[in-house]
Amino acid sequence: MLIDSHCHLDFPDLAADRAGIIARAQAAGIGGLITIATHVERFDTYREIAESRPEVVFTVGTHPHYAAEEPDVTAERLVALSAHPRCVGIGEAGLDFHYDRAPRDVQERVFRTHVAAARASGLPLVIHAREADDLMIAILEEESGRGRFDAVLHCFSSTARLAEVGVALGLYVSFSGILTFKASEELRRIARDVVPRDRLLVETDAPYLAPVPHRGHRNEPAYVAHTAAILAGTVGVTPAEIAAITTDNVARLFAKARPALGLPEPAAAA
Repeated sequence: MLIDSHCHLDFPDLAADRAGIIARAQAAGIGGLITIATHVERFDTYREIAESRPEVVFTVGTHPHYAAEEPDVTAERLVALSAHPRCVGIGEAGLDFHYDRAPRDVQERVFRTHVAAARASGLPLVIHAREADDLMIAILEEESGRGRFDAVLHCFSSTARLAEVGVALGLYVSFSGILTFKASEELRRIARDVVPRDRLLVETDAPYLAPVPHRGHRNEPAYVAHTAAILAGTVGVTPAEIAAITTDNVARLFAKARPALGLPEPAAAA
């Protein structure tokens, strides 16, 4: 069984065919999906999707693109919303200096609020980091010094340095379809040489970033199997072994998802 640890089932490209998308995911051996929030104000949408589908759990948070739309959401509100039994994480939140759709200082402030919510709730933080490695590293080191929190660097496409710091701080690293692209040799090296096996996750980030052989088309959770196969070859295990490894890691990181998705107790981390 594989878990798509990051997708967006509320986005229009997926919502129009949600039942078919989930059926194809199940046929491909995907046993669970985590649909990730981009707006706190859409909480009811994420909740309704997860309540209607036993294969789906969700998170609550504000994507950095929309930080200026939701600049005043408090950690206390995030914690209160995250108490829903199928809400298993905080985020996605973070820094995106590629598009700069929100002022950078607002992105940072909103991100730190999400870190505080993750720490207070005990739920993992889903981190978005794009072209902001130096500040992300500084924030992660500073905030970790204030108290431990669990987190995943999602859709990892950053430098080895960010991966190294994340691993040192106890974070997980999730790889998307980008890992399958021909030009992603450095990313595959990071997956092989920097990230321990007990910190690896796979995701689609659907509807974006479809892996080879579907690159250029709409992505969907069933395609996480392609990324998992490339990850398996990269780290030197079989596809069945990478499925077991990454599902175990989901069960450890997203502990609240275990009963909802029927996940077994994970092995102790190395």
